[in-house]
Amino acid sequence: MSENLLIIDGYDRSGRENLTTARCTLAGTLYENMIRRFLPDANITILHPADADESIPQGADLTNYDAALWTGSSLTIYHTTPDVTRQVDLARALYKGGVPSFGSCWALQIASLAAGGACRLNPRGREFGIARKIELTDTGRAHLLFANKPSVFDAFTSHFDDVESLPPGAILLAGNRITPIQAAIIEKDGTPFWAVQYHPEYDLSEIAALTRFRMDGLVESGYFENHRAANSFVADLETLHANPNRMDISWRLGLDEDVMDADIRTLEVKNWIENVLRQP
Repeated sequence: MSENLLIIDGYDRSGRENLTTARCTLAGTLYENMIRRFLPDANITILHPADADESIPQGADLTNYDAALWTGSSLTIYHTTPDVTRQVDLARALYKGGVPSFGSCWALQIASLAAGGACRLNPRGREFGIARKIELTDTGRAHLLFANKPSVFDAFTSHFDDVESLPPGAILLAGNRITPIQAAIIEKDGTPFWAVQYHPEYDLSEIAALTRFRMDGLVESGYFENHRAANSFVADLETLHANPNRMDISWRLGLDEDVMDADIRTLEVKNWIENVLRQP
């Protein structure tokens, strides 16, 4: 029997238009592509709850879905605007309805806020491109989310905000120097939400597109000396994506199999499917 999955694309309409202009893949599509690596026959619905005309109607039966998957977003989690609060309310409804969730970036922030945690503009600054040296906690090394994952790894990332404090009962699984909360298990109303701050759904091509999209800000904040350096980075990523055997580029950029190998990069998703979605 095929799984019924709800993919929640956290971007609003203008954010999706901006991604398309920058030749980035839409977040919901990225998630669908990743999930179909493991569940090719799943019945998938992509929802954009930031848009008022796409919100799930009040009283709708969310239990028709076996699970929800949350993407990233360009919105700001601690802004109490309708495009944000609709998503927080949806997360609470999924918790209450017993629908388990998995997600990236915005997802960890949504999961935390909806269960009583707090989020913020990260005081350590922006984390972009590669999140370096994410380290599993002792609990993380023993948790099924990270089965067969190295205890220290890099991952694709792009965010300004992070979780300041997890809700009561949440389990911290990983962190690094810039973002102390990189992965957590959050449970509310007896329903689990497994979430990471980084992006297993990204690949080198998507990071290249995001760099083009956010280039002015990345240069201004010092990630690159100038636009020429940023464009060189984009070219390297695109070349390496097309030819993963270019060791000269992967060595120069410090990219290892934890981001280059899709099987390793998406292990968390596979582990969630096997240990949450497919559990009776």
